[in-house]
Amino acid sequence: MRIALAQINTTVGDLAGNLDRMLRAAREAASNRAELVVFPELSINGYPPRDLVEKPTFLDRTQAALDQFVSETATLPIAIICGYVGLSDAASGKRAVNAACVISRGRIVFRQQKMLLPTYDVFDEARYFRSAERQQLWCWGDRKIALTICEDAWNDKQFWERQLYQRDPVDELVSEGAGMLISINASPYHMGKRAMRQEIFAATARRHNMPVVYVNQVGGNDQLVFDGTSFALGRNGQPLATAPSFSEDVLVVDLEAPPSPACLRANLGDECEAVYEALALGTRDYILKCAFRKVIIGLSGGIDSSLTAAIAVDAVGEENVYGVAMPGPYSSDHSLTDAWALAANLGIRFEVSSITETFEASLKTLQPLFEGMPADVTEENLQSRLRGMTLMALSNKLGALVLTTGNKSELAVGYCTLYGDMCGGLAVISDVPKTLVYQLARVANRRHPNAIPDNVFRKPPSAELRPDQKDTDSLPEYEVLDSILKAYVEDYLPPPQIADTLHLPLPQVRDIINKVDRNEYKRQQAAPGLKVTTKAFGMGRRFPIAQKFLE
Repeated sequence: MRIALAQINTTVGDLAGNLDRMLRAAREAASNRAELVVFPELSINGYPPRDLVEKPTFLDRTQAALDQFVSETATLPIAIICGYVGLSDAASGKRAVNAACVISRGRIVFRQQKMLLPTYDVFDEARYFRSAERQQLWCWGDRKIALTICEDAWNDKQFWERQLYQRDPVDELVSEGAGMLISINASPYHMGKRAMRQEIFAATARRHNMPVVYVNQVGGNDQLVFDGTSFALGRNGQPLATAPSFSEDVLVVDLEAPPSPACLRANLGDECEAVYEALALGTRDYILKCAFRKVIIGLSGGIDSSLTAAIAVDAVGEENVYGVAMPGPYSSDHSLTDAWALAANLGIRFEVSSITETFEASLKTLQPLFEGMPADVTEENLQSRLRGMTLMALSNKLGALVLTTGNKSELAVGYCTLYGDMCGGLAVISDVPKTLVYQLARVANRRHPNAIPDNVFRKPPSAELRPDQKDTDSLPEYEVLDSILKAYVEDYLPPPQIADTLHLPLPQVRDIINKVDRNEYKRQQAAPGLKVTTKAFGMGRRFPIAQKFLE
């Protein structure tokens, strides 16, 4: 049985563009003698469509697109599985369902609806879709196939200590005689997830003694990056085929033949390399899918802006990246020379625009209003905001997207300036802890040999907004800070447990946690960022701003 795993990069709402991709993939699969081609979850619509599902016109045009796809594939000698937003046939309740269908010779011969609708982290499907009350086997010739949509195959009671749902659709379909599982997915990336997926589905294959085909979306849509990494597993859970991570592919595998090396595509074994690739893909797709071509980055000579610039070059090419250094009264000489060297090494356009004169003029203008008040963080933030003004003026003038350069550690504790260094359209590394920033910068230097100067790795991090300022004036060492943040933000551990586990003073832990809680108002005004950890600031973390609960 020859099956094509078609992991494609769809754009939410681009029905015509998505259909074009699917048609090309279906024709390629047919030309390679596949009997069946499998597309990801909601492949016609793109995932996640979010509140577009509430629009009647969106539902109507989706149905028209599906009809067109059925018509245009009628002459292909291949069966097709694809996902789409369907109309509910229920008399009341939600109008839409998350659906899959099987197309053959110009007809839809089978439909399946998603039963388990996730509402955790970045998912909110129960908001939009009606859940299936029951599912059926797809009988294809003498084969009985369990066709499931993403979450429906993720609730194996033998794998998880605690199940999220009372029902297990795979178990139910196997009890009806399923001899194969096909799972279509839109499963976003985070560190470690690629290996976890294979582990989950390998356990399913072994438990039910049946082959498993898993097809995942690839590409970036807003804050989510989808890695693809589709696979087919034998009854023993061993891989028969693995598609690459972070790129489109149409991979044909014969489930009844011995594993072929040609079907086991090389993948990124190092997770740090995978994070870098995810950020590059997410940045590229965000820029292009939002109809931009060029980007602007404020280059401080520090590690964060250097890494962001390298990722931007990999995303859209050096000719489309514009670096701007904006030295101020407290900027060091090496900040400018390191920024200049980085730009030269990457081959990007580089300009210098000092903020010193504008800063002095601003202080003179504000002096009557500040009379009798000592200098404080206000003057520091003013410098950052003047840099934000410069970048946004260039963005308006050139029609280029500003990429912010703040990392997760800074964003967590509010070590950033609203309307200053937070200005921009995409926060590329806002889910990257500072300690990981350094690791990713080493990856960047392997891809762009020695582009980031050695001095950038060696010098202590500094915002350079006052004389001899260092980040450690306000924060603990980043190794300590990041360990606290992971325990609190990603693992939801309470302060005493964090202090005991990490062998840190409880007052220090409480101080960091209070900073996290007090700065929610900043994060909810930040540019969208790309998710690469298990819990990112943004759409998957929903805390109130005005609240009195303190740890």
